[in-house]
Amino acid sequence: MKPLLLRLEPVIWLLFGAGIMLGTILLPGYLLTMGLGVPLGVLPAEALSYERLHGMLSHPIGGLVFRLVALALIALPLWKAAHHLRSLSVDFDGHDRDGLVGGVLYLIALAGSVLGILAVIRL
Repeated sequence: MKPLLLRLEPVIWLLFGAGIMLGTILLPGYLLTMGLGVPLGVLPAEALSYERLHGMLSHPIGGLVFRLVALALIALPLWKAAHHLRSLSVDFDGHDRDGLVGGVLYLIALAGSVLGILAVIRL
C-alpha cells in the first residue's frame, strides 16, 4: 500500500491544497452565514430555503457552477482531513503503519467524495 501512496502523493497533495483553500476561504463564510446570519436575523430564512437552493442547483445555466461549488464544499475538506489525520498518525510514531492508515483514510475520503458526487448529481 505504501508504494501506491507514494505514486499518488502529488494527486493527494493537490486535493489537500484545494481542501485547505476551501477551508480557509469559503467554508468560514458559509458557516457564518448559516450559523449566525440566519439565527440572528441578519438574513431572512427564506433566502436559504430548500426550494431556493434547489432552484439554484438545478438551473440550466448557472446550475453547473453551483453544483461544482457544492461538490467542492463536500469532497475537498474530506481529503484535507484525511491528510491531516495521516500526518497526525505519523507524528505519534506511526511510521510502521503509515501505509495502512493512509490507505484507509484516503479510501474513506474517496468514498465520501463519490457519495458527494452522487448527491450532487441527484439534485
